[in-house]
Amino acid sequence: MAKSVKLADIAKQCGVSSVTVSKALSGQKGVSEEMREKIVSLADELGYKQPSAKRVQEIPTKSYNIAVLIHEKYLDKYDSFYFRLYQTIASSAVAKGSFTTLEIVNDVTEKSLSLPLTVQENKADGVIIMGKFSTEYIDMLISTPNHVPYVYLDTCDARVDMDSVISDSFYGSYYLTNYLFEMGHKKIGFMGNIMGTSSITDRYLGYVKSLMEHGQDIKDICIIDDRSEETGIMYGSDKLKLPKVLPTAFVCNCDLAASVLIKRLEDEGYNVPDDFSVVGYDNYLFPGLCDVEITTYEVDMVEMVKKVLDIIIKRIEGKPYKAGINIVEGKMIVRNSVKKI
Repeated sequence: MAKSVKLADIAKQCGVSSVTVSKALSGQKGVSEEMREKIVSLADELGYKQPSAKRVQEIPTKSYNIAVLIHEKYLDKYDSFYFRLYQTIASSAVAKGSFTTLEIVNDVTEKSLSLPLTVQENKADGVIIMGKFSTEYIDMLISTPNHVPYVYLDTCDARVDMDSVISDSFYGSYYLTNYLFEMGHKKIGFMGNIMGTSSITDRYLGYVKSLMEHGQDIKDICIIDDRSEETGIMYGSDKLKLPKVLPTAFVCNCDLAASVLIKRLEDEGYNVPDDFSVVGYDNYLFPGLCDVEITTYEVDMVEMVKKVLDIIIKRIEGKPYKAGINIVEGKMIVRNSVKKI
């Protein structure tokens, strides 16, 4: 059997170091073009194979088609958080040698309990469900005998045995509310339909935990709905209903809701943060929507996507994985929407 060629062999014949040979073959700087050509030519002549190339040949790669389901209500003109999340999924999947298909589910499809086309046509090896769907639709999906694994992203459902990856909504909102108390606020409201999604519910409960720890009477808290109960679509600032008596600060379930509230307060002649303080969640807002830099809790999209892809691929391959709800921590981002009083 012929002896394998090493970097040291090429280096010796070219009269340079092994480091120089490595740089030349990997395209790094620090090697003249004349020497690089000489090294590459000799490596080809001797039949040198880089270790990384050998590993690629030895380990077969598998490619999967992953469908991502999202309801059309989450793709409103300015509500682009989920589209940004999908872009992260798509680019991360390609890096793993897999491909994604975004399928948008409308009200008609959801209410008629129709299977997604990617599932109907057997074009998906696995499915990621982003955001909340009706219980009837989810029950239909998981009861259909198609043997396709489903994983929730940014939502969860304790009723069904389905894995999920979510951000730390409870403690994210808890930290934001604590921050408002630290800044001197005592009367703090919440903006969001409490049972609108599992994420909003968790953020409301984190907010309530902070109120209780600060001795506030939760029976008197101010709650502003941010979306239609019927359609789930967020209100514009002109449709937002404000109570007659306002607190000094608001915890909003997302940055988009925070921007709508700020716009409504400005339309009423108020200023944020001089008159009212506002915090959001996600650390993502469509450019140009708000002239106030919002204090928020940043969702770690990259880590959430990493976990959801790891789960879905391992389930497709039948490998062991961490089942259940996977919670990904984020971090607070302090900006200019809160005033110390």
